[in-house]
Amino acid sequence: MAKKVFVIEDDRDIRETIVYVLEEEGYEVLASESSKLLRSVDSEKPDIILLDNWLTDWKSDANGQQLSKELKSNPATSHISVIIISAVSNVKEIAEAGLADGYLMKPFDVSELVNMVKKFTA
Repeated sequence: MAKKVFVIEDDRDIRETIVYVLEEEGYEVLASESSKLLRSVDSEKPDIILLDNWLTDWKSDANGQQLSKELKSNPATSHISVIIISAVSNVKEIAEAGLADGYLMKPFDVSELVNMVKKFTA
């Protein structure tokens, strides 16, 4: 059974690239431009969540760091790996503060993306 990946990324090109690459690697991928996809965590049961830190719909959503912290602080979802994706230079600190399992700095290499997902879904 394929591992399930949630991709929450507001940049369409980046989101579509991630989806394409991960589907080619055999993952089942559900993607969204907003954090609304997280509402289906209980029913969809993703193995890993790739979460952009800065979502353009931030007025209605928390940022990736806050969302990650909520997921990792909730006993029902704390086991799900969360990877923060961001172009900011302090993405490592953002990921740590959000209790995320890892981070990817934009722009990232496709092999870096695949290796990160494999690492946390093995």
